[in-house]
Amino acid sequence: MINTITQVQLVRNNMDRSIQTVASDPMVERQTEYYRENISDIKSIDEFLSNDRIYRYAMTAMGLEDMIYAKAFMRKVLEEGISKSDSFANQLTDQRYQKFAETFNFASHGEATTAFRRTQEGIVDKFHRQTLEIQQGEQNNGVRLALYFERQASTIQNAYNILADRALAETVYTALGLPDSFAMTDIDRQAAYFDKHLDYEKLSSDPEHLAEFLDRFSALYDVKNGPQAVSSPTLAVFGAGPGVVPFGEGLLSSIQNFKLGGS
Repeated sequence: MINTITQVQLVRNNMDRSIQTVASDPMVERQTEYYRENISDIKSIDEFLSNDRIYRYAMTAMGLEDMIYAKAFMRKVLEEGISKSDSFANQLTDQRYQKFAETFNFASHGEATTAFRRTQEGIVDKFHRQTLEIQQGEQNNGVRLALYFERQASTIQNAYNILADRALAETVYTALGLPDSFAMTDIDRQAAYFDKHLDYEKLSSDPEHLAEFLDRFSALYDVKNGPQAVSSPTLAVFGAGPGVVPFGEGLLSSIQNFKLGGS
């Protein structure tokens, strides 16, 4: 099995080709064609939620495929919109719901909501990227996590943006070599640790720094998870010998004292 760092680099370095391969898949083509042909006919929240193919496509595109079943929940997100600070979506820590309500802003735009590019080709672009990540995750979840972090990196402003998103948090825990038990500690303590070891500005704006972070995550993901680590030359940095390299006390200590972007 190809190691995580190699697969992440292959996909990232050939992103346009990777997206095109996904878009040309017959099943994806059929789903996209239906969406393109019908989205502009959707004029209300009721129509949006009742058209299962449109709704599923949009939810998947926005990274909410795990919440497709929760139509009553999503109705509340859409009905209250985002214009008021105390709206349902704005009260949720997971920013995906705010982005969904902003994209499908029936609360503010009514029947015109689906006339905007963001609800037409914007959603198609997101669906292709999301499908790429899902497909990669079926082979290696570490690749999906890395691609997702890359996509979301520009939105990261502080530790709480990361901690509110389970996938982002898992990626950072791994990249910093933190034990599973760290996720159970006080949230403010976690945030303080991230503040010490992460440079949010560089992660969101410096492609080279982000690439280094993703390489580090990918290598340590293989260390932690096993089979895909077997042939990784990157592991020479962390340990020698074939097979899985375990977390020793010295390694864990050195990782935890490491600050991405500087000492």
